[in-house]
Amino acid sequence: MKARVKWIENNTFLGESNSGHAVVMSAATSPGGATTAPSPMEYLLLGTGGCTSIDVVMILQKGRHDVRDCECRLEAERATAEPKVFTKINMHFVVTGKDLKPDVVQRAIDLSAEKYCSASIMLGKTAEISHSFEIIEAA
Repeated sequence: MKARVKWIENNTFLGESNSGHAVVMSAATSPGGATTAPSPMEYLLLGTGGCTSIDVVMILQKGRHDVRDCECRLEAERATAEPKVFTKINMHFVVTGKDLKPDVVQRAIDLSAEKYCSASIMLGKTAEISHSFEIIEAA
């Protein structure tokens, strides 16, 4: 895998993936200051949520479960001193579908967390990661 990050101006950069996609990222010039795009750490958290959400949906679909929607709400805490790594992350899944059973959704989340999601497994080396979920019955 290859990527490129190029400085645009001020604290704004353009990240380009080997697959030809691009994202803008930015950093505040002062604590709590305004940014023009998500920060690299925000992208790291978003990428982790994306990685695990893809796993959960694919696992449920592979099991022929009628999943209609999946949302992963992430809350994270970071260390106060440098390097400000993530120390705690909670992933709350809101899964919508027809006749989804809690044990099936829990299994999909566990498989992602323990086997498939490279991003969360990597972040789990420095952060305490917890998972919760709720199921919404589709109309």
